[in-house]
Amino acid sequence: MKSKQFKNLLRVILFAGTVISLFYVPWILVKAWILPLPDSIQAQADEAISHGFDGIVVYVDQAGKPPAFYSSGWKDRINRIPADPHALFKIASISKLYVAVAIAKLAHAERLSLNDSVAHYFPELTGKLPFAEQITVRMLVQHRSGIPNYTNNPEFWQNEQENAAHALDFALALPTSFEPDTGYEYSNTNYLLLRQIIEKVVGYGHFQFIKEAILEPLNLNNTFSSITEVNPNDVMSGYYVGVDEDFKMNENGMLATAEDVGRFIRALNNGTVFQDGEQAIYSSIYVYEHGGLVPGYQSLAEYHNDIDTVVVQFINTTDFEGYEWNLSEININRIVDILRKTHAN
Repeated sequence: MKSKQFKNLLRVILFAGTVISLFYVPWILVKAWILPLPDSIQAQADEAISHGFDGIVVYVDQAGKPPAFYSSGWKDRINRIPADPHALFKIASISKLYVAVAIAKLAHAERLSLNDSVAHYFPELTGKLPFAEQITVRMLVQHRSGIPNYTNNPEFWQNEQENAAHALDFALALPTSFEPDTGYEYSNTNYLLLRQIIEKVVGYGHFQFIKEAILEPLNLNNTFSSITEVNPNDVMSGYYVGVDEDFKMNENGMLATAEDVGRFIRALNNGTVFQDGEQAIYSSIYVYEHGGLVPGYQSLAEYHNDIDTVVVQFINTTDFEGYEWNLSEININRIVDILRKTHAN
Protein backbone atom coordinates (compact mmCIF):
# COMPACT_ATOMS: atom_id res chain seq x y z
CA MET A 1 0.00 0.00 0.00
CA LYS A 2 1.34 3.41 -0.97
CA SER A 3 2.08 5.94 1.72
CA LYS A 4 -0.70 8.30 0.57
CA GLN A 5 -3.26 5.49 0.52
CA PHE A 6 -2.16 4.38 3.98
CA LYS A 7 -2.55 7.90 5.37
CA ASN A 8 -6.02 8.24 3.86
CA LEU A 9 -7.03 4.86 5.32
CA LEU A 10 -5.66 5.91 8.71
CA ARG A 11 -7.68 9.12 8.57
CA VAL A 12 -10.84 7.15 7.81
CA ILE A 13 -10.17 4.77 10.71
CA LEU A 14 -9.49 7.62 13.13
CA PHE A 15 -12.60 9.49 11.98
CA ALA A 16 -14.72 6.38 12.38
CA GLY A 17 -13.25 5.82 15.85
CA THR A 18 -14.10 9.38 16.81
CA VAL A 19 -17.69 9.03 15.60
CA ILE A 20 -18.10 5.73 17.46
CA SER A 21 -16.61 7.16 20.68
CA LEU A 22 -18.99 10.12 20.52
CA PHE A 23 -21.88 7.65 20.57
CA TYR A 24 -20.80 6.54 24.05
CA VAL A 25 -20.26 10.01 25.52
CA PRO A 26 -22.74 10.65 28.39
CA TRP A 27 -24.05 13.84 26.82
CA ILE A 28 -26.40 14.56 29.71
CA LEU A 29 -23.34 14.96 31.95
CA VAL A 30 -21.58 17.14 29.38
CA LYS A 31 -24.67 19.33 29.11
CA ALA A 32 -25.01 19.63 32.90
CA TRP A 33 -21.35 20.57 33.19
CA ILE A 34 -21.07 23.12 30.35
CA LEU A 35 -24.34 25.01 30.82
CA PRO A 36 -23.76 28.66 31.80
CA LEU A 37 -23.58 28.99 35.56
CA PRO A 38 -26.78 30.56 36.95
CA ASP A 39 -26.63 33.63 39.16
CA SER A 40 -28.55 31.99 42.01
CA ILE A 41 -28.73 28.71 43.88
CA GLN A 42 -32.49 28.60 43.29
CA ALA A 43 -31.89 28.74 39.55
CA GLN A 44 -29.39 25.88 39.87
CA ALA A 45 -31.93 23.83 41.84
CA ASP A 46 -34.49 24.46 39.09
CA GLU A 47 -31.90 23.41 36.51
CA ALA A 48 -31.37 20.11 38.35
CA ILE A 49 -35.03 19.26 37.82
CA SER A 50 -34.55 19.78 34.09
CA HIS A 51 -32.04 16.92 34.15
CA GLY A 52 -34.77 14.49 35.19
CA PHE A 53 -34.77 14.65 38.99
CA ASP A 54 -38.16 14.62 40.69
CA GLY A 55 -37.24 16.85 43.61
CA ILE A 56 -34.29 18.58 45.24
CA VAL A 57 -33.62 20.29 48.56
CA VAL A 58 -30.53 22.38 49.27
CA TYR A 59 -29.39 23.80 52.61
CA VAL A 60 -26.60 26.37 52.76
CA ASP A 61 -24.89 27.61 55.93
CA GLN A 62 -22.41 30.38 55.18
CA ALA A 63 -20.54 31.70 58.21
CA GLY A 64 -21.92 35.05 59.29
CA LYS A 65 -25.20 34.62 57.40
CA PRO A 66 -28.53 33.04 58.33
CA PRO A 67 -28.97 29.52 56.91
CA ALA A 68 -30.63 29.46 53.48
CA PHE A 69 -33.07 26.87 52.12
CA TYR A 70 -33.85 26.04 48.51
CA SER A 71 -36.11 23.49 46.83
CA SER A 72 -37.52 22.61 43.44
CA GLY A 73 -39.65 19.87 41.94
CA TRP A 74 -41.75 17.49 43.98
CA LYS A 75 -41.81 16.17 47.50
CA ASP A 76 -44.52 13.78 46.27
CA ARG A 77 -44.99 13.67 42.51
CA ILE A 78 -48.12 11.50 42.64
CA ASN A 79 -50.01 13.93 44.84
CA ARG A 80 -48.28 16.95 43.29
CA ILE A 81 -46.89 18.19 46.59
CA PRO A 82 -43.99 20.63 46.00
CA ALA A 83 -40.56 19.90 47.43
CA ASP A 84 -40.27 21.05 51.03
CA PRO A 85 -36.83 22.18 52.24
CA HIS A 86 -37.78 21.12 55.78
CA ALA A 87 -38.94 17.60 54.87
CA LEU A 88 -37.32 14.52 56.37
CA PHE A 89 -35.03 12.57 54.04
CA LYS A 90 -33.25 9.21 54.19
CA ILE A 91 -29.59 10.16 54.63
CA ALA A 92 -28.19 6.66 54.02
CA SER A 93 -24.39 6.55 54.35
CA ILE A 94 -24.12 10.07 55.75
CA SER A 95 -25.02 8.19 58.93
CA LYS A 96 -21.50 6.72 58.89
CA LEU A 97 -20.21 10.09 60.12
CA TYR A 98 -22.38 9.82 63.23
CA VAL A 99 -21.21 6.24 63.84
CA ALA A 100 -17.55 7.26 63.46
CA VAL A 101 -18.02 10.14 65.93
CA ALA A 102 -19.63 7.70 68.38
CA ILE A 103 -16.66 5.33 68.03
CA ALA A 104 -14.22 8.20 68.64
CA LYS A 105 -16.12 9.21 71.78
CA LEU A 106 -16.13 5.67 73.14
CA ALA A 107 -12.44 5.26 72.33
CA HIS A 108 -11.59 8.50 74.14
CA ALA A 109 -13.60 7.34 77.16
CA GLU A 110 -11.62 4.06 77.00
CA ARG A 111 -14.83 2.09 76.71
CA LEU A 112 -13.33 0.45 73.64
CA SER A 113 -9.98 0.39 71.91
CA LEU A 114 -9.46 1.09 68.24
CA ASN A 115 -7.06 -1.85 68.33
CA ASP A 116 -9.69 -4.31 69.55
CA SER A 117 -10.27 -7.08 67.04
CA VAL A 118 -13.51 -8.12 65.40
CA ALA A 119 -13.07 -11.52 67.06
CA HIS A 120 -12.99 -9.76 70.45
CA TYR A 121 -16.57 -8.54 69.94
CA PHE A 122 -17.77 -11.36 67.71
CA PRO A 123 -16.05 -14.60 68.75
CA GLU A 124 -18.68 -16.48 66.76
CA LEU A 125 -17.16 -15.08 63.55
CA THR A 126 -13.81 -16.78 64.13
CA GLY A 127 -13.55 -19.36 61.40
CA LYS A 128 -16.41 -17.76 59.44
CA LEU A 129 -14.89 -14.37 58.72
CA PRO A 130 -11.32 -14.56 57.39
CA PHE A 131 -8.84 -12.58 59.52
CA ALA A 132 -11.43 -11.89 62.24
CA GLU A 133 -8.62 -11.88 64.81
CA GLN A 134 -6.52 -9.41 62.81
CA ILE A 135 -9.19 -6.93 61.73
CA THR A 136 -9.45 -4.05 64.21
CA VAL A 137 -12.08 -1.46 65.01
CA ARG A 138 -9.82 1.17 63.44
CA MET A 139 -9.73 -0.81 60.17
CA LEU A 140 -13.52 -1.06 60.16
CA VAL A 141 -13.89 2.71 60.55
CA GLN A 142 -11.33 3.39 57.81
CA HIS A 143 -12.66 0.79 55.34
CA ARG A 144 -9.35 -1.05 55.50
CA SER A 145 -10.67 -4.34 56.85
CA GLY A 146 -10.94 -6.22 53.57
CA ILE A 147 -14.42 -7.40 54.57
CA PRO A 148 -16.49 -7.33 51.36
CA ASN A 149 -19.45 -5.02 50.96
CA TYR A 150 -22.69 -6.95 51.35
CA THR A 151 -24.41 -4.63 48.85
CA ASN A 152 -21.96 -5.92 46.21
CA ASN A 153 -23.65 -9.31 46.42
CA PRO A 154 -26.32 -9.35 43.66
CA GLU A 155 -28.44 -11.75 45.73
CA PHE A 156 -28.83 -9.08 48.42
CA TRP A 157 -30.86 -6.93 46.02
CA GLN A 158 -33.30 -9.71 45.16
CA ASN A 159 -35.19 -8.70 48.30
CA GLU A 160 -33.24 -5.86 49.89
CA GLN A 161 -35.81 -5.14 52.61
CA GLU A 162 -35.92 -8.69 53.96
CA ASN A 163 -32.24 -9.42 53.35
CA ALA A 164 -31.11 -6.38 55.37
CA ALA A 165 -31.97 -8.32 58.53
CA HIS A 166 -29.12 -10.75 57.81
CA ALA A 167 -26.90 -8.57 55.63
CA LEU A 168 -23.69 -10.00 57.12
CA ASP A 169 -24.46 -13.37 55.54
CA PHE A 170 -24.31 -11.77 52.10
CA ALA A 171 -20.87 -10.34 52.90
CA LEU A 172 -19.57 -13.68 54.19
CA ALA A 173 -20.68 -15.31 50.94
CA LEU A 174 -18.22 -13.10 49.02
CA PRO A 175 -14.43 -13.57 48.85
CA THR A 176 -12.26 -11.39 51.08
CA SER A 177 -11.25 -8.23 49.23
CA PHE A 178 -7.72 -8.09 50.67
CA GLU A 179 -5.78 -8.90 53.81
CA PRO A 180 -6.44 -6.50 56.70
CA ASP A 181 -4.86 -3.04 56.43
CA THR A 182 -3.31 -3.72 53.00
CA GLY A 183 -5.87 -1.82 50.92
CA TYR A 184 -9.00 0.29 50.91
CA GLU A 185 -12.52 -0.65 49.87
CA TYR A 186 -15.67 1.19 50.89
CA SER A 187 -17.84 -1.41 52.60
CA ASN A 188 -21.19 -1.04 54.32
CA THR A 189 -20.37 -4.24 56.19
CA ASN A 190 -17.75 -2.38 58.22
CA TYR A 191 -20.35 0.00 59.62
CA LEU A 192 -22.87 -2.77 60.14
CA LEU A 193 -20.33 -4.31 62.53
CA LEU A 194 -19.44 -0.95 64.10
CA ARG A 195 -23.08 -0.31 65.01
CA GLN A 196 -23.23 -3.69 66.68
CA ILE A 197 -19.96 -3.02 68.52
CA ILE A 198 -21.40 0.23 69.91
CA GLU A 199 -24.40 -1.72 71.19
CA LYS A 200 -22.19 -4.36 72.80
CA VAL A 201 -20.14 -1.65 74.54
CA VAL A 202 -22.95 0.58 75.81
CA GLY A 203 -25.52 -2.15 76.39
CA TYR A 204 -28.36 -0.61 74.37
CA GLY A 205 -29.19 0.57 70.86
CA HIS A 206 -26.49 2.36 68.91
CA PHE A 207 -28.85 5.13 67.78
CA GLN A 208 -29.83 5.84 71.38
CA PHE A 209 -26.15 6.40 72.13
CA ILE A 210 -25.82 8.64 69.06
CA LYS A 211 -28.84 10.56 70.30
CA GLU A 212 -27.40 11.00 73.80
CA ALA A 213 -23.82 11.75 72.75
CA ILE A 214 -24.36 13.76 69.56
CA LEU A 215 -27.91 14.80 68.73
CA GLU A 216 -29.16 16.06 72.10
CA PRO A 217 -26.05 18.15 72.93
CA LEU A 218 -26.40 19.84 69.52
CA ASN A 219 -30.20 20.20 69.81
CA LEU A 220 -30.71 18.21 66.63
CA ASN A 221 -34.35 17.29 67.12
CA ASN A 222 -35.16 16.31 63.55
CA THR A 223 -32.89 13.29 63.17
CA PHE A 224 -34.37 9.82 63.57
CA SER A 225 -33.27 6.20 63.35
CA SER A 226 -36.09 4.70 61.28
CA ILE A 227 -39.09 5.38 59.08
CA THR A 228 -41.15 3.79 61.86
CA GLU A 229 -40.32 6.71 64.19
CA VAL A 230 -41.74 9.47 62.04
CA ASN A 231 -44.92 10.63 60.36
CA PRO A 232 -44.63 9.45 56.73
CA ASN A 233 -46.26 12.69 55.60
CA ASP A 234 -43.14 14.51 56.82
CA VAL A 235 -40.85 12.39 54.61
CA MET A 236 -39.85 13.25 51.04
CA SER A 237 -40.96 10.55 48.62
CA GLY A 238 -38.22 8.56 46.88
CA TYR A 239 -38.21 7.39 43.26
CA TYR A 240 -36.15 5.07 41.08
CA VAL A 241 -35.94 5.75 37.35
CA GLY A 242 -38.33 3.52 35.42
CA VAL A 243 -40.18 2.36 38.56
CA ASP A 244 -43.58 3.74 39.55
CA GLU A 245 -43.20 2.75 43.22
CA ASP A 246 -42.63 5.33 45.94
CA PHE A 247 -39.79 3.99 48.12
CA LYS A 248 -40.71 6.18 51.09
CA MET A 249 -41.90 3.37 53.36
CA ASN A 250 -38.82 1.18 52.86
CA GLU A 251 -36.63 0.80 55.93
CA ASN A 252 -33.26 2.39 55.15
CA GLY A 253 -32.07 3.66 58.51
CA MET A 254 -31.55 7.25 59.58
CA LEU A 255 -33.67 10.17 58.43
CA ALA A 256 -33.08 13.87 59.01
CA THR A 257 -33.88 17.29 57.68
CA ALA A 258 -31.26 19.05 55.57
CA GLU A 259 -30.88 21.61 58.36
CA ASP A 260 -30.14 18.95 60.98
CA VAL A 261 -27.54 17.35 58.73
CA GLY A 262 -26.03 20.75 57.95
CA ARG A 263 -25.80 21.71 61.61
CA PHE A 264 -24.13 18.38 62.36
CA ILE A 265 -21.62 18.89 59.53
CA ARG A 266 -20.84 22.37 60.88
CA ALA A 267 -20.31 20.98 64.39
CA LEU A 268 -18.19 18.14 63.04
CA ASN A 269 -15.90 20.51 61.16
CA ASN A 270 -15.61 23.24 63.78
CA GLY A 271 -15.15 20.66 66.54
CA THR A 272 -18.15 21.53 68.71
CA VAL A 273 -19.51 17.98 68.44
CA PHE A 274 -16.46 16.80 70.39
CA GLN A 275 -15.31 16.97 73.98
CA ASP A 276 -11.63 17.61 74.76
CA GLY A 277 -9.41 15.00 73.16
CA GLU A 278 -12.10 13.36 71.02
CA GLN A 279 -11.45 15.25 67.80
CA ALA A 280 -7.82 14.15 67.64
CA ILE A 281 -9.01 10.55 67.70
CA TYR A 282 -11.69 11.21 65.10
CA SER A 283 -9.28 12.99 62.75
CA SER A 284 -7.03 9.95 62.79
CA ILE A 285 -9.78 7.59 61.67
CA TYR A 286 -12.40 9.20 59.42
CA VAL A 287 -13.53 11.98 57.09
CA TYR A 288 -15.47 15.21 57.58
CA GLU A 289 -18.05 15.01 54.76
CA HIS A 290 -20.05 12.23 53.15
CA GLY A 291 -22.67 11.15 50.65
CA GLY A 292 -25.52 8.70 50.86
CA LEU A 293 -27.37 6.48 48.39
CA VAL A 294 -30.30 4.09 48.77
CA PRO A 295 -33.13 3.37 46.33
CA GLY A 296 -35.03 6.62 45.86
CA TYR A 297 -32.67 8.84 47.85
CA GLN A 298 -29.24 10.38 47.24
CA SER A 299 -27.58 12.95 49.45
CA LEU A 300 -24.37 14.92 49.73
CA ALA A 301 -23.14 16.83 52.78
CA GLU A 302 -20.02 18.96 52.39
CA TYR A 303 -18.00 21.61 54.18
CA HIS A 304 -15.88 24.04 52.16
CA ASN A 305 -13.21 25.64 54.29
CA ASP A 306 -12.21 28.30 51.76
CA ILE A 307 -15.64 29.94 52.04
CA ASP A 308 -16.49 28.54 55.50
CA THR A 309 -19.71 27.08 54.14
CA VAL A 310 -21.74 23.92 54.64
CA VAL A 311 -23.82 22.64 51.72
CA VAL A 312 -26.33 19.80 52.00
CA GLN A 313 -28.11 18.50 48.91
CA PHE A 314 -30.98 15.99 48.91
CA ILE A 315 -32.32 14.51 45.65
CA ASN A 316 -35.18 12.02 45.61
CA THR A 317 -34.44 10.27 42.30
CA THR A 318 -31.92 7.45 41.78
CA ASP A 319 -30.78 5.00 39.13
CA PHE A 320 -27.88 2.76 40.09
CA GLU A 321 -27.25 1.94 36.42
CA GLY A 322 -27.52 5.51 35.17
CA TYR A 323 -25.86 8.88 35.64
CA GLU A 324 -28.03 10.27 38.44
CA TRP A 325 -25.22 10.18 41.02
CA ASN A 326 -22.82 11.92 38.63
CA LEU A 327 -25.46 14.55 37.91
CA SER A 328 -25.97 15.18 41.61
CA GLU A 329 -22.22 15.71 42.06
CA ILE A 330 -22.12 18.11 39.13
CA ASN A 331 -25.08 19.98 40.58
CA ILE A 332 -23.60 20.47 44.04
CA ASN A 333 -20.27 21.50 42.51
CA ARG A 334 -22.08 24.19 40.53
CA ILE A 335 -23.84 25.34 43.70
CA VAL A 336 -20.45 25.68 45.39
CA ASP A 337 -19.14 27.58 42.35
CA ILE A 338 -22.04 30.03 42.70
CA LEU A 339 -21.26 30.45 46.40
CA ARG A 340 -17.58 31.05 45.67
CA LYS A 341 -18.47 33.60 43.04
CA THR A 342 -20.77 35.52 45.37
CA HIS A 343 -18.27 35.18 48.21
CA ALA A 344 -15.54 36.73 46.08
CA ASN A 345 -17.82 39.67 45.30
